[in-house]
Amino acid sequence: MRRLYTGSDTSVSEFILVGLTDQAELQLPLFFLFLRIYVVTVVGNLGLIILIGLNSHLHTPMYYFLFNLSFVDLCYCSCIIPKMLENFMSEKNIISYSGCMTQLYFFCFFAISESFLLSAMAYDCYVAICKPLLYNITMSYQVCSLLTFSTYVMGFSGAMTHTGRMMKLSFCRKSIINHYVCDILPLLELSCTSTYVKELVVFIVVGSDIGVTTITIFISYALILSSILHIKSAEGRSKAFSTCSSHIMVVSLFFGSGAFMYLKPSSLLSMSQGKVSSVFYTIVVPMLNPLIYSLRNKDVKLAMRKILSRRIF
Repeated sequence: MRRLYTGSDTSVSEFILVGLTDQAELQLPLFFLFLRIYVVTVVGNLGLIILIGLNSHLHTPMYYFLFNLSFVDLCYCSCIIPKMLENFMSEKNIISYSGCMTQLYFFCFFAISESFLLSAMAYDCYVAICKPLLYNITMSYQVCSLLTFSTYVMGFSGAMTHTGRMMKLSFCRKSIINHYVCDILPLLELSCTSTYVKELVVFIVVGSDIGVTTITIFISYALILSSILHIKSAEGRSKAFSTCSSHIMVVSLFFGSGAFMYLKPSSLLSMSQGKVSSVFYTIVVPMLNPLIYSLRNKDVKLAMRKILSRRIF
């Protein structure tokens, strides 16, 4: 077997993914559970993409970002769950070195893109609530396109940075990844470098990605909250809050579980606990996003009724 060298005396040609659990009796039930989750995720996000694309009433900045969020979520879960399902049915969950690095790249690309896209959506909420008279000018098609393009650029550069650094690491002979995906932390556990250096690199690089987006979101929502509190009527406050409530739920789930996984020292969080936490931002959030935005959004429900009525009549 041809071996792929990582830049030192040690080399690996493949890794073994431990998966979510090593208990044989749980493999089949978990397979069907995550298969259902994947089907719901694909149908929900793809349905929202088609709905927004076909309905001209939804061709607004908010739904432009939601269209891209659904696309990112669809790709995000598709680079993780199919391999995860395959592993549930395999005795030895093997992934090649090149396959692992490819999965890591797309995993980082879509995760970082989603974090910056959520911050762009927070800015959109801020303009809609705090500067409604200037909304159409501030959130023009050119501005929305530039913001969206920037999220993908950040995703590309972040993924290239993480994957490039990973490919330069030397891995020890033990090639068992204690995870269900080729993620940064479990891969770093296999490298032969200092634990302190590994944790510092992850904290700085991932912290900067999460930091920029969370600061943007917090500032946006601080200004939104201030604006809502100055609204005199209860009906006006309720309407303003409902505009951004769905986004708040999505942000809390995505960033909360991501920060719990990456920004805690390994001494306080075992990899087994980390795997459970990562299920939320890699699998649960992409499934919930279309449900949250469709079930809590009158425009989406109205557009759905119109399309269904056309089909029926």
